[in-house]
Amino acid sequence: ASTRRSIRSYDATKTISEQEGRTLMEAVQEAPSWANLQPTHYYVAITPEKVAAVQDLVGGNKSRIKEAPVLIVSTFERGKSGFFQGNPANEVGDGWGAYDNGLSNCYLVLKARAMGFDTLIMGMREANKLRQLFAIPESETIMAVISLGYRKGEPIQPRHRSFDDIVKFY
Repeated sequence: ASTRRSIRSYDATKTISEQEGRTLMEAVQEAPSWANLQPTHYYVAITPEKVAAVQDLVGGNKSRIKEAPVLIVSTFERGKSGFFQGNPANEVGDGWGAYDNGLSNCYLVLKARAMGFDTLIMGMREANKLRQLFAIPESETIMAVISLGYRKGEPIQPRHRSFDDIVKFY
């Protein structure tokens, strides 16, 4: 986990096979979720045509990911996590679906790094066009696009807030 960074420049000479992608994506099934409902879905662009189409839908990140060989759209099914018998279990409601999606994405980016790959999680994306491109059901919320590839050069580690600023022991 300590070598994982948000990568904004990829090595165009390296590719990722579908089998490597499948191995990576199997890891996300191990992520915890509300009542093990696993509401997260992934749509993986691996063909050059699909990758190019997704690159056009990530706003200002397009130039940063132009050499990434794989782009992954992350979604979650609304009304699953955080609900009991069809009603919100607490005030967070569908926020639990987003939470579970984040946990799943965390497994994805950490497993990617363990496999030698690098990632960038992008919130800037054209959700409606992605929905059309992958035939994503209306019942799913599109959260992010994640680029996957090999870093070009070594990224600088960003500064983090102080430990005591974010963690309180009582």
